[in-house]
Amino acid sequence: MNLSKLFASIQSKALAIAIGFSLLVVASPAAAHHPMGGNMPSTFFEGFLSGLAHPVIGVDHLAFIVAVGLFAALKPQGILIPISFVLSAMLGTGVHLLGVTLPVVELVVSASILLFGILMALKNSPNVLMMVGLSIVAGLFHGYAYGEAIFGAQTTALVAYLCGFTVIQLVISGAAFFVGQKVLKGDFAQTAPNLRSAGLVICGIGAAFLASNISSLILPAPKG
Repeated sequence: MNLSKLFASIQSKALAIAIGFSLLVVASPAAAHHPMGGNMPSTFFEGFLSGLAHPVIGVDHLAFIVAVGLFAALKPQGILIPISFVLSAMLGTGVHLLGVTLPVVELVVSASILLFGILMALKNSPNVLMMVGLSIVAGLFHGYAYGEAIFGAQTTALVAYLCGFTVIQLVISGAAFFVGQKVLKGDFAQTAPNLRSAGLVICGIGAAFLASNISSLILPAPKG
């Protein structure tokens, strides 16, 4: 490996790590604050704003949305991956609102981040149909988690919330897809290992959330 290739490799990995660290620094403090101050949205505007914010203020959801967008750039017809996830997330929220209970939701959400990070880091990842299937399963659980914030709201706020989180997920995953394609096909094609390095960062985020959720199940925080 010559010096230019070595420098590009180091630079790409450093960039991926910096992006991941920035997401944690920026998103983690925000996760403590709901846009409605913890109150149930009651108007269309409040519901829409809450829907826009929910997938962003939770770094676990945000990391997964970015992951599906980047993964889409790696596959022919890969755009089906984020679209399937977003549609499935709407269904998952509907499942929650119908009162159906899904088990170990937070564990599955964090495990999905870890899994997609691992698959992204692999040289040979599953085909697009398998990834669409995994995205649908993940979307059900992520959407179910979104539903917790709107459970019991009136119809207007509920519809607005669904619109809000659908729009923001499409925007974020679409932006990640666009950036991924530019990295792979554009002027910076020589830094293609960036996407695998980003997969390693997403792995780390998923592993951290999974370990935290497992720890919470084994050693629950005392009440009161």
